[in-house]
Amino acid sequence: MNTLKYYVAAFSAFFMWGFFSMAIKPLAAYSSFDILFFRIVFSTFLIVLFSSFFRKEKLKTDYKFLKQLPKKQKFQTLLLTSVGGLLLGINWFLFIYVVNHVNVQSASFAYLICPIITALFAFFILKEHLNKYQWLAIFVSIIGGTIYYFTNPGNLIYAFVIAASYSLYIVSQKRNVYFDKFNVLLVQLSIIFLLSLPYFVVNKLVVPVEFDFYIYITLIALLFTIIPLYLNLFALKGISASTVGILIYINPIVALFLSIFYFKESINMLQIVSYLLILFSILIFNYKVIFKRNYIQAKSHTTQ
Repeated sequence: MNTLKYYVAAFSAFFMWGFFSMAIKPLAAYSSFDILFFRIVFSTFLIVLFSSFFRKEKLKTDYKFLKQLPKKQKFQTLLLTSVGGLLLGINWFLFIYVVNHVNVQSASFAYLICPIITALFAFFILKEHLNKYQWLAIFVSIIGGTIYYFTNPGNLIYAFVIAASYSLYIVSQKRNVYFDKFNVLLVQLSIIFLLSLPYFVVNKLVVPVEFDFYIYITLIALLFTIIPLYLNLFALKGISASTVGILIYINPIVALFLSIFYFKESINMLQIVSYLLILFSILIFNYKVIFKRNYIQAKSHTTQ
């Protein structure tokens, strides 16, 4: 099976998420919870609208297939979809809470340890095989993450919970194989929307009136929610959860370069070392794909 498109999908998703701060920064005057709520509302609205106009047949096909599934598979699919939506919602809410009430370092550190946790969850839950090079990559990642953590001390427990929630989301969706991934995402965003309503009803949400706010929220919904989440789910069809998990490192690496060259933030030598180790771990983890593909390409050129 040609796995290149699945690697490209996973890479693209995390690459896009690396630029998330460019859409969040202009909304700094608004409450983080308000931004999150409208992100959920707009994302759900857009995906429902798109599905209603352009994907009716896909929805009907999946609905018919769901009714025909044996009871065990039907229960498993509904459970995995619901659990996935719950985990995604928890991850988003915890991330916002930690940024607002703990510190940004803990939230950032969460996505440094997330690939490590994903690979380990995939090993223990999905029984995915990890070769000696992949174990080495995890070990190098732990060293890199530890160095970065000590340069920006935060609350490890919060970081671990954020990372674990997203790691479990990736691992759980690996076995959610029966339905179109876009339809799965539609249901999961709808679940997150329903779960978010009580909080904002109780806290009397104020609707912003500034036009710019909705421009940025629309960009967040499309470029940093629906598209990368779909690419992430699509990637899981063709490559392992542990591989998708390790590619999460692309997100903080992009964010690092953005903070230095765009936002002009300072960085110390230990942080540079930690990110270089993380980049090295990605190469180690995926060495078979990288070198096998190069070998095949080189061989094809010599035979032409």
